[in-house]
Amino acid sequence: MRVFAFGTLRDFWLTHAGAEEYLRAWYQDAETANWHSPRDIKDTYPHASIIANNRVVFNVKGNEFRLVVKIHYNTGRVFVRFVGTHREYDQIDAETI
Repeated sequence: MRVFAFGTLRDFWLTHAGAEEYLRAWYQDAETANWHSPRDIKDTYPHASIIANNRVVFNVKGNEFRLVVKIHYNTGRVFVRFVGTHREYDQIDAETI
């Protein structure tokens, strides 16, 4: 897969202790993955939430943070749409962000 917005991840972990290790690992997994469907994601990340509009929500650091991505399975592109605290996540609409 090709992940867009690495800088967004980096900016987040620079201000949120503990997020860097997870986000770097997730980025590496995603870049080497070949996700063709939500099932492929669930095989690697069983606690990820598959939601509407090709969005996937990943829990970061024991659900302290959330990562929302939009996936274009047909082109192999992953777009980081949101990374934030659980409180910030509660204030967005993950299906449309």
